[in-house]
Amino acid sequence: MTEVNGLKVAIITGGQLQEREVSLRSANRVATQLRQYAHTVKTLELDHNLLDYLREFHPDVAWPVIHGREGEDGSLQDLLELGGIPYVGSGPKGCRISLSKPVAKSVVEKNGLPTPRSVALPQILFRQVGATTLLAEVSTRLGFPLMVKPSRGGSAMGITYVEDEDGLRTAMVNAFAYDDEVLIEQFVSGREVSVSIVEESGKSRALPSVEIRTDAGRYDFDARYLTGRTEFFAPAPLEEELDERVRALALQCHRVLELEGFSRIDLIVDNDNNPWFIDANAVPGMTDTSLWPLAAEADLGFGKLIDAVTRDGAARGIRC
Repeated sequence: MTEVNGLKVAIITGGQLQEREVSLRSANRVATQLRQYAHTVKTLELDHNLLDYLREFHPDVAWPVIHGREGEDGSLQDLLELGGIPYVGSGPKGCRISLSKPVAKSVVEKNGLPTPRSVALPQILFRQVGATTLLAEVSTRLGFPLMVKPSRGGSAMGITYVEDEDGLRTAMVNAFAYDDEVLIEQFVSGREVSVSIVEESGKSRALPSVEIRTDAGRYDFDARYLTGRTEFFAPAPLEEELDERVRALALQCHRVLELEGFSRIDLIVDNDNNPWFIDANAVPGMTDTSLWPLAAEADLGFGKLIDAVTRDGAARGIRC
């Protein structure tokens, strides 16, 4: 290590896709916390200069803070491994599994864990079979209401709640603007709960659960990143037995999805108090309205856990 009390940390952020601004905000907040714990921090853009800058800076550990495909499809993690640079968070496999909502749901379901019924449809199939035929089948088989989501992506971009076939058609067009495959999922009415996970010395634990309540009833992009739209409760006001089941399910999902270091698992607790897996985040948001920092503050503190995750990533060394 280069300093007695601190590490050299390279934060990799930016990207060129829709979630660039959120990534920059997350990176800035992580950098602020790391500096408070005596780490030397350099923020780098994901561009053609990245490898040269990494070689010049020679970090003890890298922090990938890019949301969406560019930072969560495993390619950046592969690049860091090729460069022999330790990093925090999940490896390429866990990233790839969790980035694809249909794949993640299939893995969760295969392991006997609850997730709403769904179907994943690529855009090319609509051209081959016809939108009218496909949407009629979806309406018959899944019923309404539904959630329509781009298969890959984050920050709730392109996600729409639909109650009828006309709304479904519009939602598909919206989702295809973000991805060439769309997940159509049965809507589960209930309470939105997020559970953040952190690994310390190889052991995973669930941070206090966070309940999300929005003025529109759904945690969409605006509700996530515009202050005043959403109320957060950390810890979530759940009965002890229910909270234990919610956090246990989140830990199971983290493990079967092969996530590492830290993650966030999004769930719905239905009206019968049954938790359902909805989504997994290998690179959870770190902004001032993000859920992982809220959970961390309800635990040991955001800065302390950022420091712990960083030191754990450095201690794991080079992966291959």
